[in-house]
Amino acid sequence: MTIGNQANILTTRLESVLYYAKPFLTNEHRAGWIGGNAPEFFDAQSELIHEGNQKYSFYLSLNHPFKPECMISIFIPKDRETYLENNIYPHCPIKVIEHPLSAESTQESFTHKDLIKHFISNGQRSKDEISMEQPFLIKVGGNPRLIQNEDYYFATLKKESLSFFFQVEEDGYPDTLIREDGDYPFGFGSLYIFAKMGTEIQHPVAGFCQF
Repeated sequence: MTIGNQANILTTRLESVLYYAKPFLTNEHRAGWIGGNAPEFFDAQSELIHEGNQKYSFYLSLNHPFKPECMISIFIPKDRETYLENNIYPHCPIKVIEHPLSAESTQESFTHKDLIKHFISNGQRSKDEISMEQPFLIKVGGNPRLIQNEDYYFATLKKESLSFFFQVEEDGYPDTLIREDGDYPFGFGSLYIFAKMGTEIQHPVAGFCQF
């Protein structure tokens, strides 16, 4: 499903689109998945993801809300300290990649050890003011719901004309998503994705994460 009225969501920001994580059932319509294996698109592209000694794990894939032929996949370093210590653009090492639609791979080369695969439900429109008080896994558009509202998180993003695109909120994880002995990747926090906003949404990046 694609979302109409992009202006209301990304320009005036009066509305947002909320997504939720649910146990993986084969008969459900879905907008992507969190946990599990990376998309097949990356099967032969480990060199695109891994960088030298820095190895990455797959986090999630979301069908692009405004480009029906595309997905956005997120990969996070296996070494959590690298992004806990460098959590603000342009130093944040989390990878955000737009790519063609792709099914989940059967290969486990990127699978995150702490995440149990859940599907991401289709997006639901919400007035942005109301979304600030609602639970969600992902919020597209509107205004970010921040844990720390400090200007330095946005300084370089504003200089490079990058605007808020979506966030992933760990408060929206169902109890079944993290393995019993596992850790929350962002310390029960949030990841914020920014992009260039124009006639098209371009160059999505990890803006910052807050813990």
